[in-house]
Amino acid sequence: MQDPFKGFNNDNDPDNQNGDGPQGLPLPPNYATVVNPETGNMRIAKVGFSWTMFIFPPFPTLFRGDWYNLFCILGVELSIMMVLSMMVPVNQLAQFFAVGGWEMLRGIIWGTLYNMMYFKHLFTRGFVPADERSKELLTRARYWSQPKNND
Repeated sequence: MQDPFKGFNNDNDPDNQNGDGPQGLPLPPNYATVVNPETGNMRIAKVGFSWTMFIFPPFPTLFRGDWYNLFCILGVELSIMMVLSMMVPVNQLAQFFAVGGWEMLRGIIWGTLYNMMYFKHLFTRGFVPADERSKELLTRARYWSQPKNND
């Protein structure tokens, strides 16, 4: 089988500073790799704005198997929709615009927050950055902070 990424990998780079992911696959510069040292599970995800969450909420949570954040997002969505539907019970047009305004705003909110929520949940489950490039990217985006030693 031919290497589909031939020409993109630098096998002479001992420090792997060219942005290669696991098994030599090239990673875009805004993607980070995290690994759970106990189980060996590895996750690769984007750092920054989530366009898929902006356009298709909550499908990215389903595709990643991120049930915790799915239920958190659905809880917030249901709560806000309930409050908005009770705020303007008399005027149907005002209720339509209030709900429509939330629909527009929710894409921006979840697009901005979801990738951070995903990484933070992975870190609470024991995942850590897999390499220095990912660690620096996650630290710069304020998703990861170095754990403090309690010596």
